[in-house]
Amino acid sequence: MDSISFLLDGFANALQPVYLLYALGGVFVGTAVGVLPGIGPAMTVALLMPITYALDPAAALIVFAGIYYGGMYGGSTTSILLNTPGESASIVTALEGNKMAKAGRGAAALATAAIGSFIAGTIATVLLSFLAPVVAEFAVGLGPVDYVALMVVAFLTVGALLGASVLRGLASLALGLFIGLIGIDDSTAQQRFTFDNPNLVDGIDMVLVAVGLFALGEALYVASKLRHGPVEVIPVSKGKNAWLSKEDWKRSWKPWLRGTFIGFPIGTVPAGGADVSTFLSYAAERRLAKGENRRQFGKGAIEGVAGPEAANNAAAAGVLVPLLTLGIPTTATAAMMLTAFQRYQIQPGPLLFENQGALVWTLIASLYVGNLMLLVLNLPLVGLWVKILQIPRPFLYAGILVFAALGAFSVNFSPIDVGVLLVVGILGYFMRRYGYPVAPMVVAMILGPMFEVQLRRSLQLSQNDPTALFSTPFAVVVYATMALIFLGSWWLRRRQAALEAVTEKESVSV
Repeated sequence: MDSISFLLDGFANALQPVYLLYALGGVFVGTAVGVLPGIGPAMTVALLMPITYALDPAAALIVFAGIYYGGMYGGSTTSILLNTPGESASIVTALEGNKMAKAGRGAAALATAAIGSFIAGTIATVLLSFLAPVVAEFAVGLGPVDYVALMVVAFLTVGALLGASVLRGLASLALGLFIGLIGIDDSTAQQRFTFDNPNLVDGIDMVLVAVGLFALGEALYVASKLRHGPVEVIPVSKGKNAWLSKEDWKRSWKPWLRGTFIGFPIGTVPAGGADVSTFLSYAAERRLAKGENRRQFGKGAIEGVAGPEAANNAAAAGVLVPLLTLGIPTTATAAMMLTAFQRYQIQPGPLLFENQGALVWTLIASLYVGNLMLLVLNLPLVGLWVKILQIPRPFLYAGILVFAALGAFSVNFSPIDVGVLLVVGILGYFMRRYGYPVAPMVVAMILGPMFEVQLRRSLQLSQNDPTALFSTPFAVVVYATMALIFLGSWWLRRRQAALEAVTEKESVSV
């Protein structure tokens, strides 16, 4: 009952006109940017973070949450109409959604994606509302050894499970740890990794790294892969056949629910997030389909859009559970939101619900509001998103580079920061070019200093006995769970690879 009363208080704050405007702006910008291929919610949050410094914490976090949800939905528009997923979580939507669009059913595909996103996002937010306080209450009793175990799991799972190569993921993780430890050692007050450069004494600002990797590096990489010439977008049909038919509703509602309950639990653990959940949902719908519906897979089955899109948005809410209750981000966008919290001197974790209760419940209530706004916005504004897809690419990426440079300069109003941005951006480009995931680097940079503090505290309490790191029942359970996560993710990756091979063969034959 406490959760319900706190949530009602959160709605009282979130429904203030000024916060409603911030939520509307967040979901609108998130959807608009999510529509553009190669530009995901992580890049958008990184770009807008310096601009939101003038806002109060609640307003800034409401904007970022709206961008997160809007960006997760916006990728479906690109996948369906352009056959170019805006991010990896939208790859599965392109398999069936683009086939539906080519058959003149693009509007139906976009509609089932929008409604599925709304239903899944709402149910997942309800689960978040009741699960997060329970996890936070339990986590209050955790000690330094337990936090070391949690962060080890976060490092290894994010480093090993994000990206195609485990070694490249761990290399990215190590680079992030190195960058995160640059500056002054908190324990000895000595400089480390500064190379006697006074500009590095205070460390490298997380905002510069985020903007450099997700905005500058991503823009350079995507621009280098784009072909010249106009973008061909499949037009959205209009008329009585454009909307969902009674048969479409009948075939979609079960995939919406199944996708929700597949995506949310996978989103709560660092085991692949939305990417894995969308492929798993697609595999489930393909297996459960019967008769003529089963034969439509590979040719434009509506279940192949409804289920994965629901799983995608449910996983987005699931990611917020470890972020808010433990302070551990499991995706790149969650890492950006953690950085936003820290810019306001707010540390997510077990005490967040106690120390910043009004802020957290306002944020959760805004997720409900933002979900409804997404549905109201996306159904009638499909034509606007199609026009955004036709923006000339040179103008688009030139604008991103300008905003990235302005954002970096505004952090400390120092031209040195723009130089750091350029170096990190070039590094991000080559990481993408050679298959090194950037998310482990960002997560390691954020958690690295916190991990060091907890590790030193654990060793000091145990008089430098390393076996103390395995001395609590919770730590043992966490390490055992990590082993299960690796086994489960290995199985999921095999399923995903097998499914990709099958769909590739079918697309070639068609």
